Amino acid sequence: MHPDLAVVTATGALGDVGRGLREAANMFWDTLWALVLGFGLSGAVQAFVSRDAMQRHLGDHRPVTVARASLYGMASSSCSYAASAMARSLFARGADYLAAMVFMFASTNLVVELGIVLAVLIGWQFVAAEFVGGVIMIVLLVSVGGLWLRGRALDAARSRVRSASDGGHGDVAPAGRDGWRRRIRTPAGWADAAGYTMSDLTMLRKEMLVGFLIAGFVAALVPSWAWSDLFITGHGFWTSLENALIGPLVALLSFVCSVGNVPLAAALWKGGISFGGVVAFVFADLITLPLLLIYRKQYGGRMALRMLVVFWAVMSAAGLATEYLFKALGWIPTGHPAVIAGNAFGWNSTTVLDVIALVVFAGLYLLYRNRDRLGGGAGYAKDPVCGMQVEAAHAPAHTVHNGQHIWFCSEHCADRFAADPDRYLTGDGPPHEDGDGGHADADVDPICGMTVDPLHAAASIEHEGRTVYFCSTGCRDTFVDQLVG
Repeated sequence: MHPDLAVVTATGALGDVGRGLREAANMFWDTLWALVLGFGLSGAVQAFVSRDAMQRHLGDHRPVTVARASLYGMASSSCSYAASAMARSLFARGADYLAAMVFMFASTNLVVELGIVLAVLIGWQFVAAEFVGGVIMIVLLVSVGGLWLRGRALDAARSRVRSASDGGHGDVAPAGRDGWRRRIRTPAGWADAAGYTMSDLTMLRKEMLVGFLIAGFVAALVPSWAWSDLFITGHGFWTSLENALIGPLVALLSFVCSVGNVPLAAALWKGGISFGGVVAFVFADLITLPLLLIYRKQYGGRMALRMLVVFWAVMSAAGLATEYLFKALGWIPTGHPAVIAGNAFGWNSTTVLDVIALVVFAGLYLLYRNRDRLGGGAGYAKDPVCGMQVEAAHAPAHTVHNGQHIWFCSEHCADRFAADPDRYLTGDGPPHEDGDGGHADADVDPICGMTVDPLHAAASIEHEGRTVYFCSTGCRDTFVDQLVG
């Protein structure tokens, strides 16, 4: 290659990289305040809404139960992996399978942070579509799933899940979880809420980073003809149908889940995909390839295949139905944007909101770092793989490594830990609870094995000349019952 041509080529490549990074940075700055607000609200809901209540009221899939499962899902984490693990846990503890799936759908698609980022990047119409289409999707899931997600495949899945369950301590509630009205007035309660916010951000940081980078490069570098080849245009209903079917395929192959797929949805909308195709893509974060492999492990290959078919069908159908409903209401934006975020930097309203959000974030971080001093943290542990805060009593997976009890948000994280424990306990991954602030003098709950700070233990008794500390009154009562028995 001629030297001058090589220089031109290298300069052009660097320019492309620069445009992609600039577009990603603009999108991130444009949504920073929304991310802080969304994750802050999500952390508060997770800290003050009881998981026990979720598990007691999901025994069938009647309309009232479906509505309840949807509300519980909206109050939970938006991480697709954690949502799948929680759904499995609910199913293992006796919840109806479809109710558990409704919970999973709602916890990844009907959450506040997703709606806020959608509003900032591509408009209020998509926020409305998220919730209206989400309801349609859940109704379709219960209707179609009731016909096909049943029979021997469901029986095999139930047996598989129950046999794999470690029979942990699901009936033991962490201290204070039954009194949200009291906890919401205490520094400890808000410190735990900040812990959820920080752990959710830690858990999803890679997905969000990948999502913004992919969206930035897609928006800046993919030519319009490439989109027209992938998504047909100008054929009325058939265009809408094809786009709604292809949208989930892009999600399946993109490996980007939860909030991280919103920037890519914005890039797809800029590229010319239909309104319903964007909605179907956003809904399809539950059929990315890694999650399909998790479903196969959790429920068996036959049920995982059925889940893929049903989920894809209801996601596409919900996207298509939402498009035609919004078209009738006149709510579909006219035309596609030339840019997504534009030049978001500079002194403007977005910058003011971002500065306020950074101050709020700093306050949340201080609450999180001082959680032990404020009396928070009882009943919680940190997943050392993804950094998610989990309730030890409800953790989907648990292991003991070198005498240390460790809890995980999902079997996915437990498997990653088992493959290389030293990586996650020696600095490359998020530190374990014992190594992250204030548990040097901790004791161990003899019932569930959880590490307990004596200063903030939920309960204690004197036994054989020593004080025994417990993570909850439930563990203390179980200990006393064993002594009596």
